[in-house]
Amino acid sequence: MSSSPAMPATRPDDLRAKRRLALVGGSLGNLVEWYDWFVYASFAIYFADSFFPGDNPTTKLMNTAGIFAVGFLMRPVGGWVLGRAADRHGRKSALTLTVTMMSVAALLIAAAPTYGQAGYFGAVVLLLARLLQGMSIGGEYAASATYLTEASARNRRGLGSSFQYVSMTCGQLLGLGILITMQHTLTTAQLESWGWRIPFVLGAVFAVVVFWLRRRLQETDAFTEETGESGDDSTRGTIKALWEHRRQAGLVMALTLGGTVAYYTYTTYLTKYLVGSAGMSKTTATLVSFTALTVFAVLQPFAGLLSDKIGRRPLLIAFATGCTVGTYPIMTALGSASSYWSALGLSLLALVIVTGYTSINAAVKAELFPTRVRALGVALPYAVGNALFGGTAEYVALWFKDSGHETMFFWYVSGCAMISLITYLLMPDTRDAALSRAETGADTDSASGLRQPAPAEAVR
Repeated sequence: MSSSPAMPATRPDDLRAKRRLALVGGSLGNLVEWYDWFVYASFAIYFADSFFPGDNPTTKLMNTAGIFAVGFLMRPVGGWVLGRAADRHGRKSALTLTVTMMSVAALLIAAAPTYGQAGYFGAVVLLLARLLQGMSIGGEYAASATYLTEASARNRRGLGSSFQYVSMTCGQLLGLGILITMQHTLTTAQLESWGWRIPFVLGAVFAVVVFWLRRRLQETDAFTEETGESGDDSTRGTIKALWEHRRQAGLVMALTLGGTVAYYTYTTYLTKYLVGSAGMSKTTATLVSFTALTVFAVLQPFAGLLSDKIGRRPLLIAFATGCTVGTYPIMTALGSASSYWSALGLSLLALVIVTGYTSINAAVKAELFPTRVRALGVALPYAVGNALFGGTAEYVALWFKDSGHETMFFWYVSGCAMISLITYLLMPDTRDAALSRAETGADTDSASGLRQPAPAEAVR
């Protein structure tokens, strides 16, 4: 019997079980990572006073949003370091490392002293924790995107990779659920005094559990095949290897631009927008976000499965078109929404549009690169795009609001979506790309990443 780890040597039942375990393990770990990342934004309205004194609430939120954005600056560093590690040492090892870093960062935030206790030293601790979180997330996105995509059957990669945003959104929902529970059990004064620390302590505990889980995951067949090949592997996961695929890297940045700005606008910024511009109570605005995100999470697998049937480009084009023409009227209407139901309906409309990007972006990016540089190829350009646009979206929105030109932000989001729309129209569909020898059979070429020439190769 052959000792090859390739999928054809595995019994169908065992293979399905392996894929289910990979899907559950990868998704749960991703959930906790993004819970820790998003809970900062969810609780910022309560701890802003603790670190930044003053009378202007918008200025305080801008300070906390600025630290939120700074965390994104470390994402390219994390993408490079951990993406390289994932390509050289395996997706599993990188996933384990990212969750360890996130646990440490959560503990730092939970223990950070307030301005009244240590002046601006608390803000410095907050900043250091966000930098560590940024590095962790920079590697987590690529490692989980690559792992979930490679571990899925070829005709179900859209479905499999959609669970990245299911778990991301569930992480945010977990944070919002804890926030809603605390809003109903603690007073505002208690939340602002010490209650905001609780979710960060929980995040550290969750991360320890996930560390144990990820230690038991199996490596993907695509990576195992690549490392089992003879020959020089010194350039695997390096910038030199990525440079050979620089056009694909450019595509990742361009197709990320519109999606990341829209996603952060309608998720992390939405609650603050409903409170600050529509005049809703914090409790009602949080409930709107929670309900809309729940529906959003449910939509992801259906959209991912649809992309397996009709291709990736139609969904991407539908997203970018809807975001380009729909952002201004949707955001304007949200700004004057007077009830829970009207705000919920508009939020759902926006998130249905965004689903065209979120449900399949992980698969699209992974399908653009060969195995030897796939994690780094997804990580670094995506992290750069997020650092420049996703992480700054909330700060840009608050800056426009503070300067008295809030509606200019709506046009900013539309412009970013338009750039991505042009990219989607020009790029090939990646659905049929082969990621491993098991998917290409005799037509494999180890020098090109164990793939046969696929539509994605046309972008070189």
